[in-house]
Amino acid sequence: MRKAPYSARFPLVPAPGGLAMDQTPDTYHNPVMVDEVVDLFRPIPDGAIVDATYGGGGHSRALSNDLGRDLIALDRDADVDDEAVHHRNFRDLSSVLDEVDAGEVAGVLFDLGVSSHQLDEAERGFSYRLTGPLDMRMGPDAVVGAGTIVNEWGEASLARVLRQYGEERFAERIAKSIVCARPIRDTIHLADVVKEAVPAATRRTGGHPARRAFQALRIAVNEELEALETGLDAAIDALVVGGRCVVISYHSLEDRIVKQRFAMGAEGCVCPPDLPVCGCGRTAEIRILTRRPMTPSEEEVARNPRARSAKLRAAEKVAA
Repeated sequence: MRKAPYSARFPLVPAPGGLAMDQTPDTYHNPVMVDEVVDLFRPIPDGAIVDATYGGGGHSRALSNDLGRDLIALDRDADVDDEAVHHRNFRDLSSVLDEVDAGEVAGVLFDLGVSSHQLDEAERGFSYRLTGPLDMRMGPDAVVGAGTIVNEWGEASLARVLRQYGEERFAERIAKSIVCARPIRDTIHLADVVKEAVPAATRRTGGHPARRAFQALRIAVNEELEALETGLDAAIDALVVGGRCVVISYHSLEDRIVKQRFAMGAEGCVCPPDLPVCGCGRTAEIRILTRRPMTPSEEEVARNPRARSAKLRAAEKVAA
């Protein structure tokens, strides 16, 4: 097998506390379901593993330390300070693999959503609990910030974003309130406007009233769902037979895309059962490993409450 000439290879010698030598604890992001991820990648054949959402490197370190694999790491966030990481959107996965002459790829990992670092840094504009600019861009490749959508888009377009990407049932009311309150100054101002637009009875249940609106704006700003569709296709195409794709998602829109893409790839012949010979020529390209998504243990959720909504799906390549 040709090893990837460019790799994010991490030290394999464990330090006290389970961290690799010269590594630091994950202050950027707490990786979710690390043991489950490593176990799913144990049976894969020779080849590199792609960590398409490097973040704080927690999953990459575990995979390198436990499995001794070469890692090709991507992350669109410029705040990820590691010279071994390609600062690229995973929608560009095919291009990156071509550029680095990656050789055989035996695994691809996606840990979707917003990192702890992004949520906790007020100036990134992701949090409805911290005062910050209306930004929400995960990387410099995102051209339009949240401020443009909030303060310049029409009411109908705003409502569509809130409904489509946030599954917000009060999308029209919120969009109207945002337009009437312009200019929206910052994240707290936006959160307050959204809160006032939601019926009082609804505010008392289901978490912060602005949660869905902020999710919708973030997804729109970063074109997250479109990138996921493209990245999944590229990941499955790149895998060698026996290689695996593992995806951790944090809301229903992401999980639905992963579930549907895996189902489509696992579908074989679609000819009518009474046809004497196959006429479609279709064969399954992947085998689904998780009929139902895996979720974090109660112990992990207690340690890291942000893991609560995580769902893990995995598939194995069965045909080139």
